[in-house]
Amino acid sequence: MQAFYGYDDASGAYFITIDTEKCDGCGLCVTACRENVLEVAEDDYGKAVAKVKDDVVSRVGYVCPGFEQGCSKRETSCHSVCHRKAISHTW
Repeated sequence: MQAFYGYDDASGAYFITIDTEKCDGCGLCVTACRENVLEVAEDDYGKAVAKVKDDVVSRVGYVCPGFEQGCSKRETSCHSVCHRKAISHTW
């Protein structure tokens, strides 16, 4: 299942998508995220998966620099540590 966290506004679409079928809940992305956007929590089926923190969803485009604009330039990011390739950004 694809879990979408974010919003659309006049400046664009800002969504972090986590493929919960691929995510194994290891938490490496949580540690790698400098902006403290992610956490591991149980989904509706009791499986531990990564997710965007509830208090960040409505402002994720401001808090997270996005993959292309920021995280791709870093040595370590949520993308680079996710061995299952479960995380993507729209910006």
